[in-house]
This record gives sequence, structure tokens and C-alpha cells, in this order.
Amino acid sequence: MASTLVNNAVLKFSGHEHLRNRIVLSLLSGKPIRIDKIRSDDKDPGLRDYEVNLLRLLERICNGMVIEISYTGTTILIKPGIINGGSVTHECPTSRSVGYFLEPVLMLAPFAKKPLNLTITGVTTDDKDLSVDLLRTVTLPHLQLFGISEGVELKIKKRGAPPLGGGEVQFSCPIVRTLKIINFVEPGKIKRIRGIAHAVRVSPQLSHRMVEAARSVLNRYIPDIYIHTDVYKGQDSGKSPGFALTLLSESTTSAIHCAEAVSQPGASPEDVALVAARSLLSEIRAGGCVDHKHQCLVMLMMVLGTEDVGRCRIGPLSERSIQFMRDIRDVFGTTFKVVPADPSDLGSKELLISCYGTGYVNSNRSVA
Repeated sequence: MASTLVNNAVLKFSGHEHLRNRIVLSLLSGKPIRIDKIRSDDKDPGLRDYEVNLLRLLERICNGMVIEISYTGTTILIKPGIINGGSVTHECPTSRSVGYFLEPVLMLAPFAKKPLNLTITGVTTDDKDLSVDLLRTVTLPHLQLFGISEGVELKIKKRGAPPLGGGEVQFSCPIVRTLKIINFVEPGKIKRIRGIAHAVRVSPQLSHRMVEAARSVLNRYIPDIYIHTDVYKGQDSGKSPGFALTLLSESTTSAIHCAEAVSQPGASPEDVALVAARSLLSEIRAGGCVDHKHQCLVMLMMVLGTEDVGRCRIGPLSERSIQFMRDIRDVFGTTFKVVPADPSDLGSKELLISCYGTGYVNSNRSVA
């Protein structure tokens, strides 16, 4: 829902769907926000445990951040503080994977006062959020497009499958003063496919079966395929059994598309591999230089870039990305120009988005 100004200072939003992105925009812009009608019509109204947990994590990363939650939990008021960074340890609930919590942290960490070293525990892979494998192999290279490269690292110490989790991840990120602007309009041709088939507390043979099944689909299109099998045992394998397959394709211009599938009760490794392989082919078919899972991240970094025009070619906009564009307009006052990437090709759904960077400077950065 569109935002409105309250008391000429506080931005007002409604609903729970885009909570994370709106909090990130508030912290980066320094503008307080009020979000109401959070599941107000639900049988169990208000914030969920993982949303409250996310607010606690952000409160630990930031200094002077004020969070006010109504008695029913259906309204929150956030007054942003300074993004502090430093060393933080956090435990996530098992209702969502650590990807849910790391996504907003990834957007904020480069603009902290001190480099962030975050140790986070919980479920490392589920079917709702980005897995730690995708964050490490796809999301971090997207940050490198904007000049955030040296010192960015994500280490998987322990894996944790749902429902009990038990995984542990270490994320470290340096601070930057300003971001580069991008001009990423050539998707190129797919030159290789890479993947990770991981299995915890199950037979290692399951990961090999996933690799074979994925190859049976992907080898028809390209020969350069390497899928790494990652088997964790003992203490490093978490508390629950499970397996998953993460796939990514890289083009001649370094455009990355990704897909993943996670084991469900009763599902065979072949089922998981076929879902992941077909999802990857669908992502590649959608086109663009950025897949739909990372559209919001790229848009935010384009807006925060230096005062110049940034351009990027993407596939069809997701509903989340469209709403994020509206929220960016309300918070930063920046609008995107969206045009067909190839007007002569009526069958193409690829888009070319462009915006003028705000010239955002990291004012939290401590001067050496």
C-alpha cells in the first residue's frame, strides 16, 4: 500500500508483506516509519516470532534505534539510529531460515560505522527464503558490481536443515564510503553451470543422485556443468536430516541466474534435482542480467550510487520489486524509468530499468 506522511515526519505504511525492505529504507534514509494493519484481519494478528527476531537483530547492529510495538503487535513505529556494525552473534528461530535475516543485513552492512562480523545460527536452507549457498555464490557477486568486494565473506560452519536447524553461518562485510554506478545491459550467452548438492544426516549417496538427475536435464543444453557434493557429518550437520540442490548459471558477461530446491517429506533426490534444474531453465528463459530474486538488491544499490544514471537489464518485474520501486519513490524521492529492453522483439519480456543515483555517502563511517 502507498505511504502517507504522518505529522510531516513519519512515513506511514500498511501491511506485513514488505516489512523488511521498508525497515531497510528507513535505516538508510534516517526517516522514521510507522507500519500498521499488520495481519489485523488474521486469526492470529500482529508480528510473527521471526519478524520480532529480525527487529532484535537490527537493534543490535544499529545504535540508538527505537522500536515501539503496539500491545496487539499490529502496529510498529521505528525511529532509525546509526548503523554501527561490529561483532554480533545472533540466534534465529526455526520458523524461517537465516537467509530471511541476512538479506536486509546485506543491504545495510556496507554503510555501517565499523566492518560487520556477524555469527548467526538457525536453519540454513528452506523453501521460503534464499539459502546460505545462494547468498554466498550469487548475492555476494551482485554486491561486487557496485564496488563492495574486498573482505565480503560468508562461511558456512554448520548446516541446519528444517525443522530443528542447528546451522551456523559467519558473515563479514567491509564498509564503503560510496557505491559505483552500474551499466549492466548485456546478458550475454550462458557459458557454464555450477551447483552445490548438499546432504545432512542422510546417506551421502543422495547428493550423488541429485547430481545425476540434474545433469540428465542440463546436459542437453551445455557441457560445462560442475555440481559439487557437500556432505556434512557429526556436529557440523545440524539437528535434522535433509538435502537440497542449488544451481547457478554464469554468462559471458558475468550475469548470474540461480535456482534451488529443498527436500520435502517423501520426496526423492531425483524429484528435488528436476525441480531445481527446470527452475534454473525458467530463470534463464526470463532473461536479463539479474534474476528475480536479486532485483530489489540491485535497485537499492542503483539508487544509492553516485550521482549518475545507472542502467540494468532485467526479466519481468516481480510483485515485490514493483512495490519496492514505489517505496523507494516515497522514501528517497527517486523514480525508475522502465522500458522494454528490445522494443523490436514483441515476444520479449525483458526490461531496461534506469535511475539517477542519489549520491548516497556513508555518514556513519568512522574517520580513521
